[in-house]
Amino acid sequence: MAIKTSRWDSAEHLKTDEDIRLYLEACLEEAGDDPAFLVHALGVVARAKNMSQLARDTGLTREGLYKALSEEGNPTFATVAKVAKALGYQVTFQPASVKHAF
Repeated sequence: MAIKTSRWDSAEHLKTDEDIRLYLEACLEEAGDDPAFLVHALGVVARAKNMSQLARDTGLTREGLYKALSEEGNPTFATVAKVAKALGYQVTFQPASVKHAF
């Protein structure tokens, strides 16, 4: 008997604001220096929250959001900031635990 599998979609499991917050925190920890990982995480949250409404809130097209937040996407920082704001988050900077010499 063959094993039946289905594709995992994290967006289907992000039901509450708390789920989303914890998901984004986990993704931030896991991403390291990979900005594409974070963009993907924003895309997952955007799908969970309603991409059409997010498009209206950001002033971007739905298709443009899908493209920017896809694996092949390369959104500008402005787009990432708009998406984060529309989702109720803000992009912030804080000192790293390791000091870098410049």
